[in-house]
Amino acid sequence: MRLDSARNGDPVARDSIDYVHATVAQLVQALLHREVSALELCDAAIARIEERDAAINAVVVRDFERARAQARLADARLASGEHAPLLGVPMTVKEAFDVAGLPTTWGLAPFRDHVATRDAVAVARLKHAGAVILGKTNVPTALGDWQSVNPLYGRTVHPKDAARTPGGSSGGAAAALASGMVALELGSDIGGSIRVPAHFCGVFGHKPTYGLLPQRGHAVPGSDGADRTEIAVIGPLARSADDLATALDVLAGPDEDDAVAYSSRLPSSRVRTLPDARILVLDTHPCAATATSLRAAIARLALDLERAGAKVARESALLPDLERAHHHYTRMLGTVTSRGVPEAKSISAHDWLSLIDEQHRLRVQWQTLFGSFDAVIAPCFGTVAFAHLESSESPHRLFVDGVATPYEDQLAWPGVATFPGLPATAVPIDQDAEGWPIGVQVIGPRLEDRTPIAMAALIANLRA
Repeated sequence: MRLDSARNGDPVARDSIDYVHATVAQLVQALLHREVSALELCDAAIARIEERDAAINAVVVRDFERARAQARLADARLASGEHAPLLGVPMTVKEAFDVAGLPTTWGLAPFRDHVATRDAVAVARLKHAGAVILGKTNVPTALGDWQSVNPLYGRTVHPKDAARTPGGSSGGAAAALASGMVALELGSDIGGSIRVPAHFCGVFGHKPTYGLLPQRGHAVPGSDGADRTEIAVIGPLARSADDLATALDVLAGPDEDDAVAYSSRLPSSRVRTLPDARILVLDTHPCAATATSLRAAIARLALDLERAGAKVARESALLPDLERAHHHYTRMLGTVTSRGVPEAKSISAHDWLSLIDEQHRLRVQWQTLFGSFDAVIAPCFGTVAFAHLESSESPHRLFVDGVATPYEDQLAWPGVATFPGLPATAVPIDQDAEGWPIGVQVIGPRLEDRTPIAMAALIANLRA
């Protein structure tokens, strides 16, 4: 099938499939049935980026000619009868991932001329699965904000309102998805950098179990790329939970050195239908304010889940001490993110090992909780997408229900899953009175990533 241009400039298909907002699964089926070619999808995505991105600034590194060559190769593979999970699907990746021949800067001016010589492991796996890489999406400086602005590429704005942020640090990724430029993105998360943009922009995102996806090739230029953070992960963003599952299958598994001895086999989801599900719902955190509109949306979701047959609890004595966990999480996060920063205060090796001990104790507590529950639903962040904060306004304050609160307090919600290394899937559930997307994170048991993704799919179907 050919793609034509509609009067507003959007490429559209001649049948009922909306390629502008299609999921990866829909695109793969259309390609397999030869209803559209990979090159046509690639050209249509390029046209959307060229038309829409001037106002959004999401895709800041473009590689269109090489993408067209990849698409032609995908068409040849399809014509020969070959199958691959993402064969012919156009997508973008976060700027922090190495793509051979493209700059990797992390938004840092000293690295403006740094060009990667090889693909990150995750990028190589996406290409092997047939994905067509169109370019790279914007990030905050050093990936350190929930706003995506840096001195090299400028600011990415929310597709719905240029006065607000799409989130960070995978903000360009979520904006590209929400604006219809691509159907799949590769992001990363240490402080909510997948889940917060997904929540702000009304898309899906998955923070995997720590260590499940290899991070080699996602590192500040000049470092060796080894992951010693204990909390940072990489993961996909998409337009459906099923697409997250597809991407996870492509990306998961040990890096090549460990693959000599190890392989991964993720267990099936614990939950197949909502009546199977045992869910704990959280809507308040002792360390972060949460907007009334978000709490109301979560309350509506909890009632709908109960009506659908799920067993829903609003509290549990098994829940770990969130305040204690947040204290240790922010200490670990501060240590990781300040590494190499001039005059940064370091902690001792013994202090670091004590944090690892706390992390292990917390994991045991969560594992006990997941003996009684299959998933925990919680906010990704305490507000909807907020208006841009200028760098001169330091320290930042975030208004929650009209009350000024410390900006950094909002690390508490992402940290619920991040510090113990649990998988968490962001899923859109509602809108506030002004039409801003509201999402939640579905937190699952360690190494059982299929459970929160499946729960996210059930929630999405419930809200459809």
